[in-house]
Order: sequence, then C-alpha cells, then structure tokens
Amino acid sequence: MSGLIALLDDVAAIAKVAAASVDDVIGQAMKVSSKAAGAVIDDAAVTPKYVHGFAAARELPIVWNIAKGSLFNKLVILLPAALLLSQFAPWAIAPLLMLGGAYLCFEGAEKVWHVVNPADHHTEDLVAEKMNKAQLEETKVRGAIKTDFILSAEIMTIILSALPTDIGIWQTAGALAVAAVIITLTVYGAVGLIVKADDVGLAMAAKGRLQATRAIGRAVVRGMPGFLTLLVIVGTAAMIWVGGQIIVHGTHVLGWHAPQEIIHDLALKAVAVVGTAPGAVEWIVTAFLDGVVGLMIGAVLIPLVTYMLMPLAGLFRRG
Repeated sequence: MSGLIALLDDVAAIAKVAAASVDDVIGQAMKVSSKAAGAVIDDAAVTPKYVHGFAAARELPIVWNIAKGSLFNKLVILLPAALLLSQFAPWAIAPLLMLGGAYLCFEGAEKVWHVVNPADHHTEDLVAEKMNKAQLEETKVRGAIKTDFILSAEIMTIILSALPTDIGIWQTAGALAVAAVIITLTVYGAVGLIVKADDVGLAMAAKGRLQATRAIGRAVVRGMPGFLTLLVIVGTAAMIWVGGQIIVHGTHVLGWHAPQEIIHDLALKAVAVVGTAPGAVEWIVTAFLDGVVGLMIGAVLIPLVTYMLMPLAGLFRRG
C-alpha cells in the first residue's frame, strides 16, 4: 500500500511539473506573439483582397483554405527550420530578421508606389479577366499562401528571437507552435469576420425587426469600404514601421550603432521640446523615424527587385 501511495505521489509530482511546463509554454507564446504585431497586422490587412470579386458563398472557404496553408507553412516548414536555426546557427537570427525586415520595407513601399502609380495594376487585372472563377480562386489561394509564407517566416523568426535563450528545445518548439496557432486563428478569424461583415450588415438592413437594427446594418454596409481602406493603410504603415525597426535594431546587434543612437537622440530631443507624456512622445518619434528608415530602404529596393532580381529569377526559371 505504501508503495502505491509513493507511486501516486511521484505521478502527482510529474503532473505538476508537466502542468508548470505547459503554463510556461503558453505564457512564453502569449508574451512573444505581441512582438510580431506589425507583421500580423499586415497579414490581416493583406488577406481580404484575395476574396474580392468572388461570390459570398466562396468567401469563407477561400479564407479557410488560406488559413490551412498558413498553418502548414508555420508548423510543418518554418517551425522545424526555426528549431534548427536556434540550435545550430543562432548567429543567423539577426541577419535573417533583417532580410525579412527588408522584405517588409519593400512590400510596404511598393504599396505606397501603387497608390502613386496605379497603372502598375493594369496587367494583373487583364490576366485575372482571362481566367474562369475556379482558376482564379486557385491562383488567388496559391498567391495568398506564398505571401503568407514570407510573412509567417518573419513572424516565426521574430518570435524565436524574443524567446529566452535558456529554455529547452521542446519548450521552444511548444512556444513557437502555440504562438503560430494563436496568431493564425486570430488573423484568419478576424479576416473571416471582416469579409462577411457586409453580408451581415445587408441582412440586418433588410430583415431587422427594429429600426435601430436596420440603421446599424446600413451603417455597416456603408462603412465597410472605408474600413477596408483604413485597414490597408494601417497594415502598410505597420509593415514599413516594423521593417525599419527590425533593420535599425539589427544593425545595432551586428555592431553598427549609429542609426539606433541617432533615432534615440532625436526622440529624447522631442521629449525635451514637448515636455509632457515623455514615454508616448519617445515611442511616437521613434516609430515615425523607424518608418522613415523603412520607407527609404523600400524605395531603394523597388528598382533593385523590379529591374535586377526579378529578371534574374526569370532567367533561372527558364534555364
């Protein structure tokens, strides 16, 4: 009997350790998920465009297919790669983050350029017109998953860099997996709500029993185009800001301290001039200057990618 009691006591102790480990994994995942906020916002802002032009009945299935592809990207491809990176090449995390930051700067600056020069979209529109709906849907989903892969890689690398270095490989894997699932469900759950909001608004406006319900429905329908435009603007700004911030911080980590020090000094001078809310002023000025850096880097990358890297990639594909 005493042996059984001792065994149960050992099992209880193991269970407590396991529970504490699970709590640690979830706690770490929740903590580091916020570090990837900029890329997550952009992911949520980018995805609704992939369901534009399709029948209402196809919107949620398209979002679900993209979400499944996103989970595959994060859990099957990127998580093992992140673990290998953390174990065998931790020195590569900062350069890879900077590479991802440069991509964010390029994407953000390209969106700004498309606003300035919308004629660039004309060829894409002509190609889309030549496809039937099934082909177009498949193409859109594949394109969305490819875009998600880049953003997911950046998100997973940011999460990895934010995790403590003294935790074990299994706790690292658990935190990455939990954060990946939380972020994916959050992003694509939000996207699902966004793309169906106008349908809900139409139903409320047409079938609502109360005048207030119908009025809210009409307001939702009228407000959605503006909301989607605002979401794209916020996502683009977040992309440029986070990309610039990553590169500025990366140069500091790699030994070039001037960009971060200059931005920090300017932020402190702004605090001295304003005289109130020093924390908020310092954050706003720092974020703005990081965004300026990101936009400048993106502006340099647009011609480099468009006229050098993309033609080279095309040559390799043909070869």
